[in-house]
Amino acid sequence: MMLAPALVLGITQFYGVTAISSLNVDTSSGPVQGFMDDITPHPKSKENAIIKATGTGPACPQFEGNAPNIWLTDAPEFIILPRDYQGEDCLNVNVWAPWNECEDEGDEAEFLPVIVWIYGGSFLTGGPTVPYQIPARWVERTGKYFVVGINYRVNIFGFPNAKALADDQQNLGLLDQRLALEWGRDNIANFNGDPKRITLWGQSAGAVSVDEFNFAYPEDPIVQGLIMNSSADTGTEINCLRGVDSANIIRFLNAYADNGTTPALTFNQITDNRTKFANYTACALAGKFTRMPAIIGSATKGGVAFLSYNQTYGPDQTDANALTASLILCPVVKTTQDRYAANATTFRYLYGGNFSNIAPRPWEVAFHSSDLPLIFGIYGIVRSNDYYLAFAKDPVNGLPELGWDAYETNGEAVFLGYEGKVLQSIKESVLESPCNGSTPNGLSLPW
Repeated sequence: MMLAPALVLGITQFYGVTAISSLNVDTSSGPVQGFMDDITPHPKSKENAIIKATGTGPACPQFEGNAPNIWLTDAPEFIILPRDYQGEDCLNVNVWAPWNECEDEGDEAEFLPVIVWIYGGSFLTGGPTVPYQIPARWVERTGKYFVVGINYRVNIFGFPNAKALADDQQNLGLLDQRLALEWGRDNIANFNGDPKRITLWGQSAGAVSVDEFNFAYPEDPIVQGLIMNSSADTGTEINCLRGVDSANIIRFLNAYADNGTTPALTFNQITDNRTKFANYTACALAGKFTRMPAIIGSATKGGVAFLSYNQTYGPDQTDANALTASLILCPVVKTTQDRYAANATTFRYLYGGNFSNIAPRPWEVAFHSSDLPLIFGIYGIVRSNDYYLAFAKDPVNGLPELGWDAYETNGEAVFLGYEGKVLQSIKESVLESPCNGSTPNGLSLPW
């Protein structure tokens, strides 16, 4: 099995598709980045032009900053590389597909499951060129799945939260994600992907997006399953910015962050009751979501990455554990419990791997995002990505056939990579013991 080096295609109608490795396809009409009069995304204009796509598209404009942290200092494979590969015309998708399936023609074609990937980055950063998030080896090894990575606007461009903007012009990054998913539904069959077997997968901010998507489109979900890895819980100013080049905006944001200026700049989603809702527990209990099967999980030491970086000693472990519970573990516990109460099938996991080539400092262990290289197949053949593929093929029965049962209050979750073991189990009661719903109860993490 191998991936082909290039492909030729048309946006709406496909001519002479010869091969596929990494395919970059626009999903929006022109550069929609920046603060224009109409900043919501629009479908790509139909055209029969042939596009030769041989690499990924640019990340949307963003600022990473230069302050030391785990990802920037010890594991730069978790950030976009090269860091300056950014551009305003960034609303596109990247498709990875096995060559042999693309060579099939006519009745011989087999329509394969599709996994659509949404990157994380606190809605501030992220893009298609993060080395630890490129699924080429995964797709090459299995030969039976497609992976589609979508691009969306981040920071001030995706979540401006400005008073002058109408509610339907907020949370633009979430609207970008929906448009890309609609593109996949309408076009993936041309690659031999199955539009009826699409699984939506996100990590961190991407996982938050997946969960919110679950509530925003209950009547038209497009997808058949959800995967959530480590889901962590003004007017004239926009008119002023409309004429400013995006590069100048990013330069300012970068300098602001590097100088340690306070208050820190954040660009958050707003509650518009369209893409983001005020009370998700009430929505879940009322059944106002898709009830699609889902995988939900987190890392044992997720919070360690969000505290001040000390290369030698690391952060205070009590503080790190408290942040793991409040920011990641307990919100995930609450989401799982809400889904269970609403009779939505959920598969729960905890990741505890400690690999020195991913986390080189002894205090880093299983930090936030550290499970991604194994799932994406960057480090050899591991069982974790086989689970995801089984789920994509059949979200209801795929995992139970491999011995991973759906969540029950007195059941067990899958524990991946902990203490050198590829796979073991952990009782749900133990996993949930530090939490009262979404709130930590003060008990120590039991690992």
